[in-house]
Amino acid sequence: MTREEITALFARRQEAWMRRDIPWLEDLYTEDAAVESPFGGGSHQGREAIGKVSQAFFQAFPDAVLHTDELVIDGHRVVLIGRISGTDRGGFMGLSPTGRSFDIPMVFLFDLENGLIARERRIYDFTGLLVQVGAIKAKPA
Repeated sequence: MTREEITALFARRQEAWMRRDIPWLEDLYTEDAAVESPFGGGSHQGREAIGKVSQAFFQAFPDAVLHTDELVIDGHRVVLIGRISGTDRGGFMGLSPTGRSFDIPMVFLFDLENGLIARERRIYDFTGLLVQVGAIKAKPA
């Protein structure tokens, strides 16, 4: 893929993410793609599983915004650096919604194959998210 094609792929991903368009989002992944996500509790294989973990995230945080600061492209590997922010309006992990907001830095690592995402690793401070939305309490340092 060219740099322009990769940039266009990630623009489509951002658009699908912001519209909460799960089928369109799933179509950006290979059939057997794998996503590692702290929110999803580990690794998810295949488009349907990726769609389910995305849907669960959107239900918990319906106003979530993915802010992309930088897209680093090196051949078939891509690093997305940015922030995720939103409000716990839907609850998650069996917890009731708190109505509290979060804003956390994140890094997503991608491997591409044949114009699609084959592997994605989401790295962010999940504990920080839990503290910010009030799901857990942290002791002051």
